[in-house]
Amino acid sequence: MNRNDKCWCGSGLKYKKCHMEQDEKLRELQLAGNIVPNRFIIKTPKEIEGIKASAVVNTGVLDFISDKIKAGMSTEDIDNMVHDYTVEHGAIPAPLNYEGFPKSCCTSINNEVCHGIPSKKAILKEGDIINIDVSTIKDGYFSDASRMFIVGEASEEAKKLVEVTKECLEKGMEQVKPWGHIGDIGAAIYEYATSKGYSVVTMFGGHGIGNEFHEEPFVSHAARKGTGMVMVPGMVFTIEPMINIGKPQVYVDKQNGWTSYTKDGSLSAQWEHQLLVTEDGYEIISY
Repeated sequence: MNRNDKCWCGSGLKYKKCHMEQDEKLRELQLAGNIVPNRFIIKTPKEIEGIKASAVVNTGVLDFISDKIKAGMSTEDIDNMVHDYTVEHGAIPAPLNYEGFPKSCCTSINNEVCHGIPSKKAILKEGDIINIDVSTIKDGYFSDASRMFIVGEASEEAKKLVEVTKECLEKGMEQVKPWGHIGDIGAAIYEYATSKGYSVVTMFGGHGIGNEFHEEPFVSHAARKGTGMVMVPGMVFTIEPMINIGKPQVYVDKQNGWTSYTKDGSLSAQWEHQLLVTEDGYEIISY
């Protein structure tokens, strides 16, 4: 672009006053052999505004159900609450019919790692731990987050896993800053999880999100520092570590094609936040 042209991001500013310096730095990094984001990955101010509006509904869903999770309810009861809240707030549950997924959220209990399908037959009982993963489309923009819930009084082992998994997420978020690498996130998560005696699931990871449900980059939770895509202001992605008490291997249910389980039957936990990379760090968009 000419330096006096209006910037490609739609800010209305001249290119030289907006993204020119950042674009020049990205070109230098790319020439030096780094993986850099393209303009689809770097969100415009308008896109960020839309993603944040979607995230208001997404976080609201999790807040709404947070005091309603109890023993004796089915995971379909949870799904109905998520669906109704989302629709009532002018949005669409992103998982519903996504590549054939039949429900409005994912509910993963105990040794289910992720993508558990809500069911009338899956009844929560005292001591269960459950991850509820909700994703929202509002006005064409996507948001995504998940939380762990402990049903009643769980074992110390289960409570500790849930706590350490959230700490893993926090350790990963601490690495999010402009001109760092996506691999820094996974390196921090892996180091912390293993120091506590847990394993990190590598089959799944976080992802870019905003204009689509799943975008680049893939966010590994077990990576090497200094590897992966360079992070720059305007990028939006999730960090969602899945941490196991036992070994990291998982398998996917052959019957439903979605739900993944720990191979050794051990407990698994997951927390997920959606982040925006800012000029000086990050902003949590949905949590």
